[in-house]
Amino acid sequence: MVNQVQIVEWLYVFASVIEHHKEDLTELDAAIGDADHGINMDRGFKKVSSILPSIAGKDISSIFKNVSMTLISSIGGASGPLYGTWFLRASSATAGKQELTQEDMLKLLQSGLDGVIERGKTQLGDKTMVDVLSPAVVAFEQAVGQGMGTVEALQMAVVAAEQGLKATIPMLAKKGRASYLGDRSIGHQDPGGTSAYWMLRSLLEVLKGSNTIRNS
Repeated sequence: MVNQVQIVEWLYVFASVIEHHKEDLTELDAAIGDADHGINMDRGFKKVSSILPSIAGKDISSIFKNVSMTLISSIGGASGPLYGTWFLRASSATAGKQELTQEDMLKLLQSGLDGVIERGKTQLGDKTMVDVLSPAVVAFEQAVGQGMGTVEALQMAVVAAEQGLKATIPMLAKKGRASYLGDRSIGHQDPGGTSAYWMLRSLLEVLKGSNTIRNS
């Protein structure tokens, strides 16, 4: 089971990781975007951290909904609506829950992915966060089907997410500002995919009881 306390800790850890990597994310975005992904994500998740004490006692669905609204209102560009949608769909998938089973976790991850695909009107191969989130969901589902525990399944998901992230480097961008660059978008890692990878890895590290990710 994944409990409410772990979910709150995950959000704190992810906010810390984004702060630590904001310059890296902005540098990636400078190559193919508006050079503001790290700045925007850091601003949004600092706001999330500031509201967590007031919502930490709520059920998991309510926590996700508050996170969603905070991100949508505080992150500019495409990241706010996309991450806001991910957490809003996660909220719908976890209605009334204080703890999450493996099935709940799969539903959460799949619902978040579906929301991003619908909101961004994107698909695999477009050089977006979908190229990271989609293989992660597939890997998690396969691992659960093979009888792995939640942490093991998420570990497989993070491995798949990292592979998906690396696979964005040779891709031609088909969505967002990066798509305007045409062939010049090739050879650069997708910034949104990078933050999505850190989101999943942060969750894994919390479930493993590790604090090593904050400064890695």
